[in-house]
Amino acid sequence: MPSSTKSHRVALSSTPPRSPLPGSPGFHPCVVIPIYNHKDTITQVVDALEGLDLPCFIVDDGSDSATKQVLSEINLEKQQVEVITRRANGGKGAAVITGLLAALAKGFTHALQVDADGQHQISDARIFLVRSASAPDALVLGRPTFAENAPQARVYGRRITHFFVWLETLSLEIKDTLCGFRVYPLSAFKAITDKTRLRERMDFDPEIAVRMHWAGVPILNIDTPVQYDQQGLSHFDFKRDNLRMISLHTQLLLEMV
Repeated sequence: MPSSTKSHRVALSSTPPRSPLPGSPGFHPCVVIPIYNHKDTITQVVDALEGLDLPCFIVDDGSDSATKQVLSEINLEKQQVEVITRRANGGKGAAVITGLLAALAKGFTHALQVDADGQHQISDARIFLVRSASAPDALVLGRPTFAENAPQARVYGRRITHFFVWLETLSLEIKDTLCGFRVYPLSAFKAITDKTRLRERMDFDPEIAVRMHWAGVPILNIDTPVQYDQQGLSHFDFKRDNLRMISLHTQLLLEMV
């Protein structure tokens, strides 16, 4: 697994607090946010999550100095936040893996993953967590509903990915594997990482969903709006990341066979 170093201040207790969510004994969730240079949106995302009253791990995947400054300020101001700093950029998947394993090591049972770019409707986070608390063994996946300004290449590209995922799982149970708004059951995630070296770039999100399905993890899908900001920062490289997706689905199809 990728190495990382923690920030100068550890703000989270090693004993996770009981979740304020109703009817969830033994359900101890936290938030994991991977970030790479999203200095203009991360504060807004963290502020929107405060109402959940949950500990939050922000995983800095080798961001620039301006982003590190913003994260340092958040780390000092927000008692519920811990910033984990990776030494070099390893990809979104690497950052998520680092955050999920750190959360598990702290004793949390589930992690709500949210992207740092502000595309997700954070007010839906409580819906995700309530559903997860009611079915703690399940992987809860966001199923995006797109605004009219969503890039059509991204929308149609998702449909191709969905087709391959349905082949790989022989099921229509997974409705979307590319949305970074989801809740992981951490013990099931750890069981997979113990057996498989997961991909660490944009291909992580679909791979872990497929492998959890293969492992018998129940899947819950929740519709949630996704807003594309035309001026926003996206790290998706159309050529390079689509080649990674082709490689991933080829591998998964061969493994399935």
